[in-house]
Amino acid sequence: MITLHSRDLQYSLAEREAYLRSLGPLKENCILLHTCNRTELYAGEGEVPIEIARHLFRVVCGLESALPGETAIQGQIKEAYEAAREKRELSASLHRLFQHALRVGKRVRTETGVSKGAMTHSKAVLEILRQDNVNLSSSQIVVIGVNNMNRSVVKYLVEHGSRTVFVANRTFERARALSAEFGCDAIRFSGLPEKLITADILISSTSAPHLIVTKEDFIPQKPIVIFDLAVPRDIDPAITGISGVTLYNIEDIERRIDGNRNCRIGEIHKAERIIDEGIHSFYEKN
Repeated sequence: MITLHSRDLQYSLAEREAYLRSLGPLKENCILLHTCNRTELYAGEGEVPIEIARHLFRVVCGLESALPGETAIQGQIKEAYEAAREKRELSASLHRLFQHALRVGKRVRTETGVSKGAMTHSKAVLEILRQDNVNLSSSQIVVIGVNNMNRSVVKYLVEHGSRTVFVANRTFERARALSAEFGCDAIRFSGLPEKLITADILISSTSAPHLIVTKEDFIPQKPIVIFDLAVPRDIDPAITGISGVTLYNIEDIERRIDGNRNCRIGEIHKAERIIDEGIHSFYEKN
């Protein structure tokens, strides 16, 4: 019979670490799924209890994740299965269980919206730019501030075709380090006003206690989309009075994320119906 031993976020970090150490060298007929949120060992051969099949199907669909519908888990399960198949002999039951689970996960992501919509600030920025039909490859983009959020922003922009990205920071060395990582250009704060005149997109997230860009200092020569992700704000709200300026602040971004979260929750029942169909199919053919 297939068994499942699981340690997820209901267990403390120390308990999860102790469980991993207790496993020792893995034997035949087992698949270890290990992520930052869960450690699960599927083992054995023969009959698959329905509660184990349903659990794995829900995990692969992202329904057991802290963020409903998150997509990384499906790839992590596939990698765990492939790694186990390469290193150890697996029972026919384990092969069939994981292959079926991955098919169910693919159906859920294809046929429902449970994984759609940005759930982080950096992805929400990209989602808005796509919605507004902004051509990233031809846009001049200025990013102000070096921190984890802006690092994610730059990463996503470059991955989705941005070619001209300038990173500005009061500490120039930090701007240069982030720029070098993603093949961008670093600029000093003294050069910021000149770049903003011709920028198509401005994204700012700093810890400054005062405005970085004021209406008086900002005279764009073409339409510009601005994302102010800072608290307190980096960008003067009065800047929206300038023709051609579109300004999104942190509240706009968080409203979009909340809307996406609600849409995902609304799609869960569709995902659960597909899981029920997958369970029926799994046991019908067994």
